[in-house]
Amino acid sequence: MDRRLCLITGASAGIGAEFARQYAALGWDLALSARREDRLKDLADELQDKHGITVICIAQDLARANSADKIITSLSEQGRHVDALVNNAGYGLPGTFFNTSWKSQAEFIRVLYTAPIELAHKVLPGMAERGYGRIINVASLAGYAPGSAGHTLYASVKSGMIKFSESLNAECETLGHTDIHCTALCPGFTYSEFHDVNGTRDSMNKMSKRMWMEAGPVVKAGIDAVNRGQPVVVPGMVNKTIASLTRILPEPLGRAMVGAQSRRYRRID
Repeated sequence: MDRRLCLITGASAGIGAEFARQYAALGWDLALSARREDRLKDLADELQDKHGITVICIAQDLARANSADKIITSLSEQGRHVDALVNNAGYGLPGTFFNTSWKSQAEFIRVLYTAPIELAHKVLPGMAERGYGRIINVASLAGYAPGSAGHTLYASVKSGMIKFSESLNAECETLGHTDIHCTALCPGFTYSEFHDVNGTRDSMNKMSKRMWMEAGPVVKAGIDAVNRGQPVVVPGMVNKTIASLTRILPEPLGRAMVGAQSRRYRRID
């Protein structure tokens, strides 16, 4: 195949589906992975008809320990390799650390942290051999902010993805892989199904519209940044301002501000 292939996890809706649309518009073939195969096929039909590309649908649940291997094996069996990886799959876990099971917490860590890193580890050797690769890890503005009640693992996982992306990007550069880049994309509030799934939509609707972004500019910022070799990107002026404030505010003040806001928008029982 002459066209490069982009593997996108969590591609059935929201930011993941927008990544698929933008990479398709750039002429890339796609491998789309998510749990909802029907949605993947609908998106695949749309993009193949519109752009004349090839789209491979791989229904997988990243909470399963062998999911990354199955995705890579499926592509290998079809004679394809990964030139770009977008680790987008994720969700917000309802409830608190106190009242959720360890199984739920372990699956959360697997989907949002372990599986993305495993996928990156598995595609990097091929990227190095071919001298080209792009990895975008969808992190979050939450990775900059102090931790808050009810989001016990979310901010820590997203902070970890930011540091992982920075380190991997630096490692590629240090080892002479000058056309392999890794970027952490750190959106703030973005219109998607995220808050519908975790049951906070009504609370989120009370927020100022200025806090929200459409998926399109968020995704474009990620693609542009990884092509530049920029290890971290925060899309949107409001989000950039918040990220900057987290670096300069005294830590006790930052924790107090985040705590006050989290009580407004998330119920803690």
